[in-house]
Amino acid sequence: MSKKLCIINVVGLTPRLLANAPRLASVGAARPWTSPVPAVTCTSQATMLTGTAPRDHGIVGNGWLYPDTQEVRFWQQARSLINGDIFYDRYETAKMFWWFNQATTAKYGATPKPHYGCDGSKVFDVLDWTGCDLTRQLGPFPFFAFWGPGAGIDASNWIADATALVMRTKQPQLTMCYLPHLDYDFQRLTEHDPARVAEVDAAAGRVIDAAEAIGAEVVVVSEYGLTPANRPVHLNRVLRNNGHVKVRSGPFGEVLMPTDCDAFAVADHQVAHIYVRDANQIDSVATLLQQTPGVARVVRPAEIGLDHPRSGQLIALSDADAWFTYYYWLDDDNAPDFARTVDIHRKPGYDPCELFMTSKLRAGARLLQKKLGMRYKMDVIPLDATLVRGSHGLLASDPQDGPIVIGPTEPPSDMVDFPDYVHSLL
Repeated sequence: MSKKLCIINVVGLTPRLLANAPRLASVGAARPWTSPVPAVTCTSQATMLTGTAPRDHGIVGNGWLYPDTQEVRFWQQARSLINGDIFYDRYETAKMFWWFNQATTAKYGATPKPHYGCDGSKVFDVLDWTGCDLTRQLGPFPFFAFWGPGAGIDASNWIADATALVMRTKQPQLTMCYLPHLDYDFQRLTEHDPARVAEVDAAAGRVIDAAEAIGAEVVVVSEYGLTPANRPVHLNRVLRNNGHVKVRSGPFGEVLMPTDCDAFAVADHQVAHIYVRDANQIDSVATLLQQTPGVARVVRPAEIGLDHPRSGQLIALSDADAWFTYYYWLDDDNAPDFARTVDIHRKPGYDPCELFMTSKLRAGARLLQKKLGMRYKMDVIPLDATLVRGSHGLLASDPQDGPIVIGPTEPPSDMVDFPDYVHSLL
């Protein structure tokens, strides 16, 4: 009889927070572990899955410039983006909301995937190949609790319950569960409320119960820790003011034109890829950004293991209390219309302001327009980057505030050693 294992990814869990998570703490020995840079979801997960650095697996951030099309794309889901072997390919796996969950070898799984109409409309849904008809059994996935101003515990509760259901029904050899709850308020607020940790601990507890019911060991991981950050740094505005960033003005505001930029930044929390078209300008762009308040260092990708063709020619790292916006417009009146909406695929960078709302009254009016069949845009996201109070992407200065791994025997101290650890348990 084969051994069984359940890996629970509790985003944002740190050694310092573990005291408020007794169910998670109970599964084994806990230790801090080292993430890659950037310490962000896609890069950390790819390192865990392959046991290699970003220079090898190619996931250099949550998004990057695709040179063939000159488009910046974030939050792509294809497993084929990852170079190298992935540990779950060897096992009958249920992969529940971990990233890179399309074109996957996982026998069972679920992942967010809206439907898009030809008129621009969008209907929220999930891809579900668990054979458990999750929406019928649990109700619709609460998409607005997964990301956006309403992001909260409901999404993690649904994922936890779906994972427990799949485990009890299908009894896979390997189960992978993604619980993002701590990512939300810890970016909205400076203080890390223990109540949020208790909420995700309770959700994880139901997964742990299901693992025990099918005889599976449990391992808990996190990708990064969130730290206080209250200084937004607008790299693209600096580059634009110095003639490097080019935009196109139109009826829907200004749009970044990567094809015409001498240099521009793809901002991703506290790390940014700087794409420089002319190699002769790399040093001058580095000097310009290094002099920008809030920028700690500007380095060549090879210095931090990011020397991959997808990376920028330079990498900017923020100060510990700062983070990088994607903003490239100089006047909010010229911001693109998507800037005031939740639009993770159109924005050429990560936007934590999507966790905030300008007006509930305005949102209600937009929902009424939708119900009446009128054209509308959910333009309720503020452009005030000073609202953000937490970020990540850098290596933690104190391991107690960085990512954590909890499991039986001796869990690894570095994410690159995770595949060997999983194989040892299975």
